[in-house]
Amino acid sequence: MIVFLTTVLSFPTLIYSVLLAFCVVYWLLAATGIVEFDTIDGWLGSDGHSVEPSTIAGMLARLGLSGVPIMLVLTLVSLFGWLITYFAHLRLLSLVPGPLRWVAGVIVLLVALLPGVLATSVLLRPVAKLIVRLRPPEAASILGRAGNVISPRVDESSGRAQFDDGGAGLILQVRALPSQSFERGQRVVLIEHLPSSNAYRVISETTFHQQ
Repeated sequence: MIVFLTTVLSFPTLIYSVLLAFCVVYWLLAATGIVEFDTIDGWLGSDGHSVEPSTIAGMLARLGLSGVPIMLVLTLVSLFGWLITYFAHLRLLSLVPGPLRWVAGVIVLLVALLPGVLATSVLLRPVAKLIVRLRPPEAASILGRAGNVISPRVDESSGRAQFDDGGAGLILQVRALPSQSFERGQRVVLIEHLPSSNAYRVISETTFHQQ
C-alpha cells in the first residue's frame, strides 16, 4: 500500500491521479443530481468561455467521437494515462538516476497521452455511432414546439426539457438566452438549434406568443 500511494502521489502519475479524481467526483455529483450531466459540455459548448467550440468539436470529430460527452472522453483518457504512467513509474522511472528522473517523468507524462487518446477513441466510437442513431430529428422539424423544463434549472450553459412528439416524448438538451433562466416545470419553446453542443435555444412560451 505504501508503494502504491507513493507512486500515485508522485510525479508524473500525480498529474493523472488529480485528473482522474476530478472525473470521479464529477460523476458522483452528476449521479446524485447536484450537477447536471452535461455541465462541462455546456461550459465548453455554445458559449465557449474556456475553449473555442469549433476546436473541441473538431478534436472529437477527428477521433470519431462527435456527440460523445466531453467528460466521458476526459475520464477514459485520464484512466488510461494513469495506468500507463503508474506502471512506467513503478517499473522504469525507479531505475532512472535522481537528476534525470524529472526529465524522464515529463517524457512519460506526454508519451502516455497518445495511447490513452487512441484507446479512448477505440472504446467510445461504438458509443458515438449509437448517439448518432439516437440523435433527435432534424432541428427544422421541431423548432417552434413547446415543452416543459425537467431539469432543476435551464440557463445559457445547461438544462433539459421534454417535448411532445406524439409518442413517448423527446427529452432534449436546451439552453436559455444569456439574460434568461427557467425553473423546473416552466413552459419553453424551441427557437434555434446549436450544432456545436447538440442543444437547442429556448425562450418562454409567453414570450414566443408575444412576438
